Amino acid sequence: MSLEKQLENGGLIVTKLDDLLNWSRLSSLWPLSFGLACCAIEMMGSYSSNFDFDRLGVFPRPSPRQADVIIIAGTVTFKMAERIKRLYEQMPEPKYVISMGSCSNCGGPYWEHGYHVVKGVDRIIPVDVYVQGCPPRPEALIGAIIELQQKIEKESLLTTT
Repeated sequence: MSLEKQLENGGLIVTKLDDLLNWSRLSSLWPLSFGLACCAIEMMGSYSSNFDFDRLGVFPRPSPRQADVIIIAGTVTFKMAERIKRLYEQMPEPKYVISMGSCSNCGGPYWEHGYHVVKGVDRIIPVDVYVQGCPPRPEALIGAIIELQQKIEKESLLTTT
């Protein structure tokens, strides 16, 4: 039965609790405003009026305790890896990670000749969605957000014992 017909019959909508919780979580993703290198400029461009992350419910937060998504945008050095892990651990559950760009995905062009670059942020924290490119366009990051929303939609928060 369609939503309009349910509302006409009595104003009552029946749904599963999992579906309602997942809908509310995927409609309000709050990423940690955190950038490391040139990919962060493209991430900032995604928040501009041309691409408008707000229409997807994405609103950047300044504190890891308020965020549920961390976007690793740029080159991850060993010195920064400790801080990334600490920020990730401070985020409340459920939490998600988007790795944006070649440098955060696999070390990029700096890993081969540099001793200070981590070969992928997935060696430090678990990654949910990878965005490829050097640097990836804002459209690619929007695609990653949509992919993450689809992943959240399929999750089950309620466990039966």
